[in-house]
Amino acid sequence: MNLNELRKISGNKRPSKRIGRGRGSGKGMHTVGRGNKGQKSRKGYNLPIGFEGGQVPLYKRLPTMGGFKNPLSKDIIIVKLSMLNDFKEGSEITPQLLLKSGIIKRIPKFGVKLLGNGKLTKKLTLKGFLVSDSAGKKIQKAGAILLNA
Repeated sequence: MNLNELRKISGNKRPSKRIGRGRGSGKGMHTVGRGNKGQKSRKGYNLPIGFEGGQVPLYKRLPTMGGFKNPLSKDIIIVKLSMLNDFKEGSEITPQLLLKSGIIKRIPKFGVKLLGNGKLTKKLTLKGFLVSDSAGKKIQKAGAILLNA
């Protein structure tokens, strides 16, 4: 049996009510099922979907409510080079070590990026970081080693 082979059940659909055609029709006389007074009770009533009586409709308010989250943005935390001067000379620094020391609060999905703010004064081994151009130059100048693995 297929859906196109199903037969309609006889007596399944009632005939529509003829509104405003006298007291005996079931919806006749006076208000004919529209309630009392007001814009919706009048003849020719037709308002756009989402109309809120002149108040700014929800679909126009939404963009100003809490902004939006860009779906294409990448979850990256930035760290200034000057913050790495707190570690001992020659130590290996990873994003996990920055998390333990409290420099960052969490490990982001797309990684931690080093920016060239400030100076790097110690020779460190940096492992697992994204690096800006200016930070890369300053890391080389300081004699630090950058491992992207």
